Amino acid sequence: MGSPHNGARVSHSVSFLLGALLPALLLFFLASDRVGEQLSSIASLANGSPHQQNSYANLSTDGSGAEKVHMYEEESFPGLPELLSKVAMDDRTVIITLVNEAWSAEGSLLDLFRGSFRDGEGIAHLLNHTLIVAVDPGAMARCEAVHPHCYFLEVAATNVSSANRFMSKSFMELVWAKLSLQQRILQLGYNYLYTDVDIVWFRDPFRHINLYADMAISTDFFSGNPDDAVKNAPNTGFYYVKSTNRTVEMLRRWRAARSLPRPGGGGPTNDQGIFNEIKAGLVAGELQIRLVFLDTVFFDGFCRLHGEMDKVCTMHANCCIGLETKVHDLRNVLADWKNYSSLTPPEKTGAQLKWRYPAECHESIKTLLG
Repeated sequence: MGSPHNGARVSHSVSFLLGALLPALLLFFLASDRVGEQLSSIASLANGSPHQQNSYANLSTDGSGAEKVHMYEEESFPGLPELLSKVAMDDRTVIITLVNEAWSAEGSLLDLFRGSFRDGEGIAHLLNHTLIVAVDPGAMARCEAVHPHCYFLEVAATNVSSANRFMSKSFMELVWAKLSLQQRILQLGYNYLYTDVDIVWFRDPFRHINLYADMAISTDFFSGNPDDAVKNAPNTGFYYVKSTNRTVEMLRRWRAARSLPRPGGGGPTNDQGIFNEIKAGLVAGELQIRLVFLDTVFFDGFCRLHGEMDKVCTMHANCCIGLETKVHDLRNVLADWKNYSSLTPPEKTGAQLKWRYPAECHESIKTLLG
């Protein structure tokens, strides 16, 4: 039989455990989805209805990323936590891009992407915080030859190594695979800035990103109002996401929306089109996602070119179809940047990008702009 002192210690231990568990249980119920049936449309998903019952415990809402505990089935990404701890900035932010063998080949997009950091204004150090995600063995081998932080993400699709065009079947599998990895990164308590590899960097983009937002995303045609989730159409080639319980759930719903039935069986099937469908509901629904859009003057692209060299932070080879064309055009843009960098400060004021749409891009741009 135990002594009275032992009984007191047991009682004290039970009280301590209950005291520790109650806040966690409270957070569990606050962070859990409401129980409901499977959605029948994109609209109900966007307005905050759960696709399936799901729950979280101890997911912080302040973006601190401390001790995130997830009580749902996780996808396995071996070695990712250790790698993120090496790549992340002090505020637990990591830059991510994704490549296949064609995009990472010597002289292709990856070389232009990395070279732009070295030639940009004080941004070479950001390469140390960039995780290059390779989707095939050729891309992984090339990445490891030129970059210190590489991660292999196996994609269950054929022909992922080729120069996949926008909206091709293989391209679609790549963009959806990246979301599963990004969701896991958020679950691990890291913020991320995703950038397509056909984007070259000139200046630090974080100075123009509202870090108080849950998500800051580029757009091809900026309305002038960064908070306008209706008129601004997202471009998922460049976006920042802060790690919060809301954004983990946002990524889950975004991915789930891919398989939802649509009236008439039509509608978008890529990540960008589906996000455009659900974005208003993510903002106005129960998640209350704080979404801001990035000004195209600073986050420029070929769709609606500003070319203000004294302001631009990044340049996206969007509205330009084909790998060879993208490489050709970005080389010309980077050559213009080097010429700009050699100017004196008075000469730089108001300087414009000299490169303009080449003949290869005219037709695709005209089609996209209507």
